[in-house]
Amino acid sequence: MTGVGGLVPYLAGALLAGGVAVGLSRRREYVLRWCAWAVGVPVVVGALYLGPVGAAVLAASVGLVCVLEYGALVRLPRLDRAVLAVAVPVAPTAAWLAPAQLPRLLAVAVLVVALVPVLAGDASGGLSRLCFGVLGVVWFAPLAGAVLLGPVVLALFAAVSVADITASFGGRLLGGPVLSPLSPAKHWSGLLAGAVAGLGTLAALGALTLPWAVAVAVGAPLGDLLESMVKRGAGTKDSASWLAGAGGLLDRLDSFLLTLSLALLLA
Repeated sequence: MTGVGGLVPYLAGALLAGGVAVGLSRRREYVLRWCAWAVGVPVVVGALYLGPVGAAVLAASVGLVCVLEYGALVRLPRLDRAVLAVAVPVAPTAAWLAPAQLPRLLAVAVLVVALVPVLAGDASGGLSRLCFGVLGVVWFAPLAGAVLLGPVVLALFAAVSVADITASFGGRLLGGPVLSPLSPAKHWSGLLAGAVAGLGTLAALGALTLPWAVAVAVGAPLGDLLESMVKRGAGTKDSASWLAGAGGLLDRLDSFLLTLSLALLLA
């Protein structure tokens, strides 16, 4: 596939086509999502265009925002959130400055986060704090893929974004069996429609290979279900409320995070 600059015309065309589609749908939810993409895509393109340093800064910043939303979502104490906010940016930073040390530094991050409730002597809620803390490190660690995978990250981001909105629209339009009790509003028909749209996007961007196809088709829906499970456990609908039409940043990146995980494993 081409570099970041070569993908810009295709992404601009996709944004334009998506704008027309959501305009015709007349659904406020989709229009607001498109507006968020119209702002987010240039930011991602600009960061990746700067190379590893831009990708690392972007991934670390995104990880920090996700930590703040996640900490509030699962009601972690302030100390746990602070430690997690330091631990999560370790992955993209290490991927940039010391990729060979990434596994070791991730292990240290997990250990430090896990020890917070232990050292605090929390006998009643310590186990919950430990589990949520470790989950946070593991869940957001794939952001290192923004540095390690190079320009293909942009194609994966575009494919997941297209697959996400197509799955939502297709499921509502076609109906059929529910995908999972974790998310009763999603249907198998939407999953199939989203997978086709996501793979089509990869093909249009010259990035349709077996590893990336599996990452998008499998990782995107599973990532969405993972966040749905966390939100149901926390008794809330969205990870936050500041992002118009999307809740929070984590609500928009849930599918992408697991896609990055599979992409790193299969690369």
